[in-house]
Amino acid sequence: MLSDFPKVECPFVRKIYKVNPSDFKKYGSSLKMREPALYLVEPEINPGFEWVLNDPNTFAVEKVDGSNLAIRTEAGRLLELQNRMNVIDPLQIMKGNTYYIESVFNAIGKDYVKLDGIQYGEVLGPKLQANPYKLPQHLWYPFAKAKESLRYKSFDKHPKGYWEFSEWFRLFLKSLFYCRFHKIPISDMATNVEVPFAEGVVFYSGDLISKLRRDMWYWHYCEKVEIYDLSPATIENAKQIGITVKGY
Repeated sequence: MLSDFPKVECPFVRKIYKVNPSDFKKYGSSLKMREPALYLVEPEINPGFEWVLNDPNTFAVEKVDGSNLAIRTEAGRLLELQNRMNVIDPLQIMKGNTYYIESVFNAIGKDYVKLDGIQYGEVLGPKLQANPYKLPQHLWYPFAKAKESLRYKSFDKHPKGYWEFSEWFRLFLKSLFYCRFHKIPISDMATNVEVPFAEGVVFYSGDLISKLRRDMWYWHYCEKVEIYDLSPATIENAKQIGITVKGY
């Protein structure tokens, strides 16, 4: 059996905030909330993750929004597939989530799959996460390919810190993958309304790895959902950037 991809931690401390139950019933589904509570980032670095802000070798890669899939090949034969802890029979093509197999064969056509070894990646496409990339078919996209093709040059130019990352995510962090696939010039990414915002980023430095998602920030929810007990600093930040915080 393949091993699950290791859990990747956030560079900031996270805290659980309860929300208004009525707002949860009304907007929870559209905001992909599982319960009337949110697990949000705080302006405090997660111990051991200072490198995300301080290491000059750190770079940021788009975190694409799909379903994790590990594959193992040997001499060009597809031997194993695993979605998290769910083993997938590569010969089972008549039932189940056959789009996993489809995604791998489409990736083979793009030369993303190695002849030998274990690779991790994300399955994207019509039946996953409402297909934010508007793909006509399912595609397995390896993390190694993302590290090569989906690096944000703006990371090196943007100030690094909790509030600075908040604004980078909120206003500027759009999907490089969408632009690459649909052949939209990267220079037009910020102004092109067709291009969706990225789900998040994965930070790398050598063997170190961390992730930060758009839905970890308070502003992703606060105009529709009342979040209880937000800090004065958060409310002040919202006022400064012109965000309405429901209930405050």
